[in-house]
Amino acid sequence: MPVIIFLLITAITALSVFAIERGERQREKAVLGETTQVIASSLDRRVNTSGSYLIAGAALISTLDRVPANLFRRFATELRLDADYRGSVGIGWSPIVPRGQIDAFERMVSSETGQNFEIEPRPSRESNFAVPVTFFEPMEEESRLAVGFNMYSEETRREAMQEAIRTGRPTASGKLDLVQNREGARAGFIVYMPVFEPGTDQELIRGFVYSPFNSQDFLDSVLTRELVGRRGVRLYDGAPEPANLIASHAPERLTGNVTRIEVQLADRPMTVEVESARGDALSLLSMITLLFGIAVASLSMLVARLLTQQAHEDQAALDFYAEQNSIRNSLTRELNHRVKNTLANVLSIVALTRRRASSLEDFASGLDGRIRALSATHDLLTQSEWGTTPLRAVLEAELAPYANTQDDTLHFEGPEVELAPNDALSFGLAIHELATNASKYGALSVEEGRLSVTWSRLEAGLVEVVWQEAGGPPVPQTRSRGFGTELIEKIVAHELKHPVDLRFAPEGVRCVLQVPVRKPTEFRMRARSKKLSDHQPEG
Repeated sequence: MPVIIFLLITAITALSVFAIERGERQREKAVLGETTQVIASSLDRRVNTSGSYLIAGAALISTLDRVPANLFRRFATELRLDADYRGSVGIGWSPIVPRGQIDAFERMVSSETGQNFEIEPRPSRESNFAVPVTFFEPMEEESRLAVGFNMYSEETRREAMQEAIRTGRPTASGKLDLVQNREGARAGFIVYMPVFEPGTDQELIRGFVYSPFNSQDFLDSVLTRELVGRRGVRLYDGAPEPANLIASHAPERLTGNVTRIEVQLADRPMTVEVESARGDALSLLSMITLLFGIAVASLSMLVARLLTQQAHEDQAALDFYAEQNSIRNSLTRELNHRVKNTLANVLSIVALTRRRASSLEDFASGLDGRIRALSATHDLLTQSEWGTTPLRAVLEAELAPYANTQDDTLHFEGPEVELAPNDALSFGLAIHELATNASKYGALSVEEGRLSVTWSRLEAGLVEVVWQEAGGPPVPQTRSRGFGTELIEKIVAHELKHPVDLRFAPEGVRCVLQVPVRKPTEFRMRARSKKLSDHQPEG
């Protein structure tokens, strides 16, 4: 009987240890998967941020006949690169220089910058042009060493430029040395954005706006102690092979237990790999279970019950992590969708503003006001976590510069109405254009002017907004159509899916907009996420 009891307790203890280890490994695998997804999403977000700056630079340069050094320096300075740009060395401009114009180009840049500028190496016989590093900001000592380097002479950079020309989008290169053939070179990659001659349908290329990334700084910028802990992280250019390793964070010890995910960074496939620091040794809970299972026979049933409860808790935690990972993926796709929509709006505004602008200062002033209008509405959406936004709040945000608590210049009246995110952006842009016109030529340009904005609900899920100016200068009946009129009657009307009635009556401008009030079905996932977080297991 003692032998039978001993063998029974030993069997129960062995099974308990196996269950604990299995649960620990499954939980570690789930955590590894979640960590890998978070790191990959963070890297993708940083590259997308860099790509948006490069697209803005390409749009600006495409409108210029020549890129002066002081203009590029001011452009790079006014970007106000924030924490999301960490990992990038800076931003630069490399024009296409034909072989026959190299000497004249060197003299021009040397005269403009006050420093000797030489293109090295010269184009090979197979190439009729060079793509030299001409301007770069911020200009540090290591960046200065790269000035004049013909990037088209190096195969990896050349392949990335050709792919960028083909796609017309920001494109990352493969693994390379950021400062070619110089002492102290650092491993990294470069994101290129081609600049085409406007109206040529990508046939004439002027050069490239580019941003080099120090791969180790790029990876370290998204890693935190809370996220990584004692685990290892590696970033590969392409397949997870030693030759493709471009950055790494060493684990506390090598275990071989890894989780990988492929991510597209600026149209370049890369692999993120996370290695667990947990080896084959038994966990502390397993060791305690083994010792107490052998030593204390009377507690065997209690230990088995506790372990069963632990297994259920582990499974609940695994289900929670899987659900959170699914929600995070959905939110990431939704965020990417909203960012692409916003960038499309910005590009449309840039194109229309450029056609209407008579000078660079006029272009920059008009573009600045419209981008700030989008930014003001974005602030409201951010405060509501991209939920619905009150119509009155959008009006108050856009007309805040013209409000005065001591008079009744502005009059708002209407019921409480909540707008969906995209509708709030389009509505805010329309109000900004109307307010700008009123402050220049209409009711907001004189002290006795008055502005009334009223709204009411209609059938079929619509709200009608009436903008009425009074007391301002007489509105001329013969006038040219400006960008603001086209933006309201075309872009805003298209986004809101309803026509806009804009009239320039002699007594004051009157504009009637119909804004849809959509059902907030897209917020079920957020409610579900909150419900899951309320039931998250403790411990």
